[in-house]
Amino acid sequence: MRESAEGARSVDTGSKTSSISGDVFFIRPVEKTAFSLYTVKTMKLFIASDIHGSAYYTKKMLEAYEAERADRLILLGDLLYHGPRNDLPKEYAPKEVIALLNARAKDILCVRGNCDAEVDQMVLSFPIMADYSALFLPELGGRMVFATHGHVYNEEHLPPMHRGDILLHGHTHIPVAEDRTDYILLNPGSISIPKGEYGPSYMVYEEKRFSIQDFEGRVLIELIL
Repeated sequence: MRESAEGARSVDTGSKTSSISGDVFFIRPVEKTAFSLYTVKTMKLFIASDIHGSAYYTKKMLEAYEAERADRLILLGDLLYHGPRNDLPKEYAPKEVIALLNARAKDILCVRGNCDAEVDQMVLSFPIMADYSALFLPELGGRMVFATHGHVYNEEHLPPMHRGDILLHGHTHIPVAEDRTDYILLNPGSISIPKGEYGPSYMVYEEKRFSIQDFEGRVLIELIL
């Protein structure tokens, strides 16, 4: 259910730009805005993290995104640079990744990872410098999805959340989908440099179901709220 821009109207909020179309409400970050707030009607979301400059896995990710027929692509940071602690991923080609992602700019909501810098924003056509994004999905009954990279806000340093809210982050490269009683912890893993027992993975959200999958379409971990 891809959103139509027809009939949308814009609202000037000073530091942010908003658009309203039916039941869809967005506040989009501009320049160095530290956060973004999205309220969406029931949608299918494709969530991925830690690309680290791999053109090979960026292509695999976009193929899976198309196959899933998702409405939005949520990226949790670390897009172009492999990082000093990681080996080079397969087909490390940041310039190619830039072109691949820019071609999907209108589909992407992204937060900043610890390997992302202002120079990366200069070559990308969608905002990447937000430290976090708060998503409100109506079917989740008021739960907030606090989407962030994970190097600032994580289990050791929780953001302000209500009981039952969802902390969604990457950074560790290890997939997780667990109910921590006070909050839900979600991590799609890494699509290019996986760690732990699983290989490259991503997450799909639809109708209260968070499903972590590999590129063969196998469900690795699933959580239904």
